[in-house]
Amino acid sequence: MSAPTSPADLVILGGGSGGYAAAFRASELGLNVVLIEKDKVGGTCLHRGCIPTKALLHAGEVADLAREGEQFGVKTSLAGIDMDGVNSYKDGVVSKLYKGLQGLVKARKITYVEGEGRLTSPTTVEVNGQSYEGKHILLATGSYARSLPGLEVDGTKVITSDHALNLDRVPTSAIILGGGVIGCEFASAWKSFGVDVTIIEALPHLVPLEDEASSKLLERAFRRRKIGFELGSRFSGVQSTDNGVKVSLENGKEFEAELLLVAVGRGPVSEGLGYEEAGVAMERGYVLVDEYCRTNVPTVSAVGDLIPTLQLAHVGFGEGILVAERVAGLNPAPIDYAGVPRITYSDPEVASVGLTEAQAKEKYGEVTTLVYDLAGNGRSQILKTAGAVKLIQAPDGPVVGIHMVGSRVGELVAEAQLIYNWEAEADDVAGLIHPHPTQSEALGEAHLALAGKPLHVHG
Repeated sequence: MSAPTSPADLVILGGGSGGYAAAFRASELGLNVVLIEKDKVGGTCLHRGCIPTKALLHAGEVADLAREGEQFGVKTSLAGIDMDGVNSYKDGVVSKLYKGLQGLVKARKITYVEGEGRLTSPTTVEVNGQSYEGKHILLATGSYARSLPGLEVDGTKVITSDHALNLDRVPTSAIILGGGVIGCEFASAWKSFGVDVTIIEALPHLVPLEDEASSKLLERAFRRRKIGFELGSRFSGVQSTDNGVKVSLENGKEFEAELLLVAVGRGPVSEGLGYEEAGVAMERGYVLVDEYCRTNVPTVSAVGDLIPTLQLAHVGFGEGILVAERVAGLNPAPIDYAGVPRITYSDPEVASVGLTEAQAKEKYGEVTTLVYDLAGNGRSQILKTAGAVKLIQAPDGPVVGIHMVGSRVGELVAEAQLIYNWEAEADDVAGLIHPHPTQSEALGEAHLALAGKPLHVHG
């Protein structure tokens, strides 16, 4: 395909969540867009992240329901996990979404270039020996699954989430290095498939970025599910054994399993792409930006996992849209990152928006907190799930943090997001009638209690 003769309005390097959201919004605003992607449009989230992982977790939930039908008076049993079947279900979901995305790229008349691009100047990107010029360039090259220094990922015994999503068998046992979102989600799915799982986390809690109360509830639930974890323990080395791996920790403990999943986070894809040569300011591989996603080079912006903001697909979307609107001459507001919902899709789920109690205390000095136990919620009892809703309120002010643990609470965070972002006070929410029996009532009742009008709370 020949290069456009005049410069495009926007040349985007990377077709993941941030890149394609920017491309769609920019083309909607009448800009001429070139989108460059070396692999497949959709990026990590669609092909190796959110979507396939959640499909695995759902298959795990189905397995648990089959295993536990007796609890509900239904005579079911689990005959086994057919990993080929699970993979074909998962890949089917991905491929349907991928086709839809490809269709949108065509429909929006975006110039789509397949190949590995490189920034060759503040206004040009080179792909397959061809140069594309843009009045503005957006860097959206995303992230890769990180490892630790000296820890060799071989793809068979020592694997990352990329490999884990394509396993053709159910391992008998696994050690997961890292108790963040990715580690906890795989621990949960694999446990549902019957894997003997142990998580190693160097920090004192699982999902360490969440409110400590949420971490503790998840740990309690994982203990009940017989998911092992070692907290506050640093990894020191791994050896290959005849039938797997032996992992040793700095505290002298050793664990053996069939495989080791390295889930220590994701690092930016930025090396050798010409960013520094074009004068773009970087730190630890991340591209540095201001609150409008602008780099220090006026013609270059950056979004998504490449910049040091929350590594979430929906954050990439938001940043991509912000850049498209700014380049098109609109005046978008910066993103309040505390107001972005965060969900860990384990069983139980962990969902939150706003500040943790520790962050709120740092900001306001003193805060009011309220915990509403899901034991008082009818729908949660029907689902046989345990957990809680925790609210954090600024002094005589709005609710500044909402933290939830329990089956399906990820679906409740939409309302929580409105409460935080619209700066609602407890009374504002207490006046709203929530439908019965739903889990959303737990949010309603928590705010009733916070407003001093408790219904089903034991005082």
